[in-house]
Amino acid sequence: MSANRDKLTREYATDEIVVEWEPRLCYHSQNCVRSLPQVFDDSRRPWVKVDAATADEVEAAVARCPSGALRTRRVGSPAASRKRLELRASEAGPLLVSGGVRILDAEGAVLYEGDKAALCRCGGSRNKPFCDGTHKTNGFRG
Repeated sequence: MSANRDKLTREYATDEIVVEWEPRLCYHSQNCVRSLPQVFDDSRRPWVKVDAATADEVEAAVARCPSGALRTRRVGSPAASRKRLELRASEAGPLLVSGGVRILDAEGAVLYEGDKAALCRCGGSRNKPFCDGTHKTNGFRG
């Protein structure tokens, strides 16, 4: 995967809601696909068909994304306020961080800012510090 693709964010929109997807943060939990398969179908291109459900349904499905790779914003609405910072170890998976997340590299450069992130705990991710789903295949039990 190229460095440019890693930093790209894709948008899928209707006149009510915008879904943003940042592939480098996605570890493929499939929560979105399971909760709203008519909108999120990873076998289809484009894989997000945001107009296949109501804005409320899309927003609820995206809220289930543990990594922050999927985000929504309502067209014409002010940005929501940030929640309190929370860290949680998922069962045999990544460290889930939510609420005003800001991740810096060793030199202090911002790698990511947002509401959620999934950080590698197994040591096997090729996208450190972010989880890429390697824990599913490398025997990590956490």
